[in-house]
Amino acid sequence: MFVIRVCCVLPSRTIQRKMLTMGNCASSSPASLGEVLGGENRTRKWEETETGPGARAWPWDRRGTALQGRCQRQGSDRAPIPVSLAAPQLQYLLEPLHSTVHTRRGATATLPCVLRALPRNYRVKWSKVEPANYGESIIIITNGLYHKNYGPLSPRVRLRHSHRYDASLTISHVALEDEGRYRCQLVNGLEDESVSLTLHLEGIVFPYQPSSGRYKLNYHDAKRACEQQDSRLATYQQLYKAWTEGLDWCNAGWVLDGTVHYPIINSREPCGGRLLLPGVRSYGARDKQRDRFDAFCFTSALQGHVYFIRGHLSFKEAAQACRNHGAAMAKVGQLYSAWKFSQLDRCDGGWLEDGSVRFPITTPRQRCGGLPHPGVHSFGFPSKERRIYGTYCFVEE
Repeated sequence: MFVIRVCCVLPSRTIQRKMLTMGNCASSSPASLGEVLGGENRTRKWEETETGPGARAWPWDRRGTALQGRCQRQGSDRAPIPVSLAAPQLQYLLEPLHSTVHTRRGATATLPCVLRALPRNYRVKWSKVEPANYGESIIIITNGLYHKNYGPLSPRVRLRHSHRYDASLTISHVALEDEGRYRCQLVNGLEDESVSLTLHLEGIVFPYQPSSGRYKLNYHDAKRACEQQDSRLATYQQLYKAWTEGLDWCNAGWVLDGTVHYPIINSREPCGGRLLLPGVRSYGARDKQRDRFDAFCFTSALQGHVYFIRGHLSFKEAAQACRNHGAAMAKVGQLYSAWKFSQLDRCDGGWLEDGSVRFPITTPRQRCGGLPHPGVHSFGFPSKERRIYGTYCFVEE
């Protein structure tokens, strides 16, 4: 069963002229109509084609020669007009060499946007695409001489302006929530054009459940739990990438867009059965207030370091031991980050701020739990009065 969603937009006069010059063949084709609207549409909301399993695409996103063949078969009295489904040519903006900019938390990143010529009375507008509501948040607007910043990114963004044609956006002290798609739009009357870029943070996804147990978090609880562990809810794309890198977890968890998934590498009976293929299995969108699952959190590089204090400490004594060293008990996200980016490798279980006991292993070995895979391993949430563990502390740089 196919479901086609239709966005009705009243065409501008320029669009109407283009449609009339295409003749009956083009006007009756969803593909050609999609091409025209794609170049002229002024709506602020858009659909973003997904990648990977379960991807959706609009009918006019399918490239090839089928459209021309259909036009020729209609037997119009005029010669068929070739219709290109390629993206419109940029007149003023240069296509960036790379559409993805890689960075880490705390770094400075620049998203390139360079003009090849300066039109009269133009403006350049930077915005961040918000997938949750299919809209955009304006970041900065400039006319080449003056600029104005908007929104929560305002204190950390500026235009690079290395020369008069440079409208690149620089973000300082990159935060976890900065990851995503950005758009540099040249606003120039009817000839508006834009380029899209993706800011990608290097990081790690980890599953999280609280001390109260499995499947206790609604969406808002999950989002708050990740933030309390120096992380944020992972996006579906981040979870999918983590699965391709080996994440195998049988408990379903929330991701940022309000959907619920679990990644499986090794199919097994307790996790949907042996007959289902490996993949990121989905429960789809769930009720954010009523439904309860675990969470998949995402974190990136630290602005500090994690270290271990040996001892036989209760939870309270562990917290005091970190304070005595001018530090604080490490959070779960900080331990995962230290394991990922600093190759922290210790065979000792240690208390963390949330009351759990974990240890990070980079090189698996027989006398370190006998676990075959590297990772951050957990002893769960033991009684806080037990005095058999040390503690992991975090100190900021």
